[in-house]
Amino acid sequence: MAWSYVLDYENQANPFDERREAIARWRAAASVDVAETAEILRDASTITRRGVRASDALHIACAIAARCAFFLTTEDNVVKKMRGFPGITVVDPTQFVIEVE
Repeated sequence: MAWSYVLDYENQANPFDERREAIARWRAAASVDVAETAEILRDASTITRRGVRASDALHIACAIAARCAFFLTTEDNVVKKMRGFPGITVVDPTQFVIEVE
């Protein structure tokens, strides 16, 4: 599992203390922590040209930088728009389980 500066930013903005603290604990479980780079910003820009929202594009670009094989999302439109994108497979959690098993 990877963590990124984008997750830090989003979690800090979470208005619910209990949720913010629970999510922060996931950071310790991550095997890699991705910081912003010019390459991530370039990849995110490329991904947004596929119609993916900027915040989602940053998450995916960070996953690529972390060399993740998969990026999991429950947003069907992101899965569809990212189909065939080089460097990462974007799937929903159910499809991930099917592919890994």
